[in-house]
Amino acid sequence: MADSNKFNAALDSSYTFSGTSITLGAGILDGQVQTNHLVKVPLKTLNRHGLIAGATGTGKTKSLQLFAEGLSENGVSVLLMDIKGDLSGIAQPGSDNPKIQERAQKTGVHWKAQKFPVEFLSLSNQPGVRLRATVTEFGPVLFAKMLGLNDTQESVMAIIFKYADDKKLPLLDLQDLKALMQYMGDAGKEEVQKLYGNISSSTISTILRKIIELEQQHAEVFFGEPSFDPHDLMHTDANGRGSLNVIRLMDIQDRPKLFSTFMLSLLAEVYGSFPEVGDPDKPKLVIFCDEAHLIFDQASKELLDQLETTMKLIRSKGVGIFFCTQNPQDVPSAILSQLGLKLQHALRAFTAADRDTIRKAAENFPESEFYKVEDVLTQMGIGEALVTALNEKGIPTMLTQTMICAPATRMDVLSDAELNEVIAGSQLSRVYNQDVDRQSAFEILQNKMQQTQPAEDENPATEQAKPEKQEPGMFEKLLKSPVVRSIGVAVAGALTRSLLGSMGLKTRSSYTRRRRY
Repeated sequence: MADSNKFNAALDSSYTFSGTSITLGAGILDGQVQTNHLVKVPLKTLNRHGLIAGATGTGKTKSLQLFAEGLSENGVSVLLMDIKGDLSGIAQPGSDNPKIQERAQKTGVHWKAQKFPVEFLSLSNQPGVRLRATVTEFGPVLFAKMLGLNDTQESVMAIIFKYADDKKLPLLDLQDLKALMQYMGDAGKEEVQKLYGNISSSTISTILRKIIELEQQHAEVFFGEPSFDPHDLMHTDANGRGSLNVIRLMDIQDRPKLFSTFMLSLLAEVYGSFPEVGDPDKPKLVIFCDEAHLIFDQASKELLDQLETTMKLIRSKGVGIFFCTQNPQDVPSAILSQLGLKLQHALRAFTAADRDTIRKAAENFPESEFYKVEDVLTQMGIGEALVTALNEKGIPTMLTQTMICAPATRMDVLSDAELNEVIAGSQLSRVYNQDVDRQSAFEILQNKMQQTQPAEDENPATEQAKPEKQEPGMFEKLLKSPVVRSIGVAVAGALTRSLLGSMGLKTRSSYTRRRRY
């Protein structure tokens, strides 16, 4: 049995900081909670990213909730991704019960129900503030990486965006992008060839197929206006508490492309628009990515490289990123090595593969004289975790089995009425939930195609010069028949719609979409 006095002295020394910190819980040694010997995380190093991992039902979501509350209480805004739908309770204060009081007594940390400012956001048509971005804002490089394009296809994508910029063709949604690509491969092919050189029709077709694949995951709901400004995530209430922004993603689990698309767009926008701040006393924004495997499962090597680079650079913008997942192996090793904080809940070993996963997970932690990490990983109870973080000098803290404190907010979901009440009081929903449909590449190209159609009106002067009429023949009589003419109009209309459809151009009903601005 380890010496508890030695353990407590080492814990207190390792987790004592001069600046502000967030209390996670109390240390555990040989199954005994060391009351008032607390595990904390310095606010200053939370832009160094982190990992929250553990098997289903071990308490990952509650740890995430506790982190978010601690950040908000210190004026830091948070973005939370709610994929399972169990984070909405963070908008209401918690309810006291014997289990919470028992945990508070064991850790020595007083528990009090609290309420924090919350915004609910949505990538789809679910209730919440709509998150969107335009195709132009997304840019050719990110689009190419997202679609997994090769070098040739990526250069064609760059030309597509260049042509749109040169010709003042706004690319707002995927329909705009498809219409432009079809135009460049057909009616505008000669013009494009003169300006930028030859573009293979097969290359355009390949890119179009990849965009259609993205559309099948309903990515079209993400692209459009008004585009979301990430600065609107960062605001505080009258008490100086940072906003907890919860993205409701319960319908995204079977659409990983849309999820990874959103993540990359958000990180690119944050990195591009936030100023450099170096190493501030506290981060400006912390992003928690729940079910992180959804980001990495569908990501190409190019996409992972881009994410790795962003992770390295974005911390200087005062932004921290935390990945939450069941298995730490879900996170690529190149990214895992950049995560300064690791909070590992219990793992379960039911198969040989599970035991191999536990062995690899244990190797990710610093060596400990107090624990055999492989054994602790399988023996921890609900709401317990192995924790190691970075201190204010960037040195890893002592690995400590920790009893995690209970969150101050509700550990359950909101009712529909409670959810709608929060959304109704949102200032952001009044800005971003309006329908905006201004003229863009689709409409401009459609008008251009209509203007190039030959006029059907006859010239009156030509009619006067015609020779004297002869008795009409049977064919001419048929043409003048009202019945035949109506059939001809219908056939001509069908042919026109077919032609426009082959180019990806179709008429928008003014009743179904309002004009932008």
